[in-house]
Amino acid sequence: MLTTTLIALIAALHLWIMVMEMFLWTTPRVRRSFGTTAEFATATKVLAANQGLYNGFLAAGLIWALMAGPQGAGAAPAGFFLGCVLLAGIFGAATASRRILYVQALPAAMALLALAFRL
Repeated sequence: MLTTTLIALIAALHLWIMVMEMFLWTTPRVRRSFGTTAEFATATKVLAANQGLYNGFLAAGLIWALMAGPQGAGAAPAGFFLGCVLLAGIFGAATASRRILYVQALPAAMALLALAFRL
C-alpha cells in the first residue's frame, strides 16, 4: 500500500512537471517556481518542452508499473523508473538546484525502499 501510494504521488509530480515545462514554462507562476526571468524562459522554451517530455515518460513508466501492480508484474518497471527518477534527481541537485534532491530524489529513494521491503 505504501509503495503504491508513493509511486502514484511521484507519477503525479512528474506529470505536473511535464505540464509546467511543456505548456506553462513562460508563465509568471512557473517562472517563480524555477527561478527564471521572462527572457530566460522565452529563450529556453523549446529546451524546457523537451525536458518536460522526458518527465512525461517517467510518469508514464510509473503509471504502467502501477497498472501492472507494483507488488507483482509491475515491480521490475517500478524499480527501473524509480531508479531513473532517483538518478535524475541526484543529477539535477548536483547541477541545477539542491532543492531537486528533496523534491525528486528523496521521494524516489523512499519509494524504492518501500518497493524493496514490499510495504
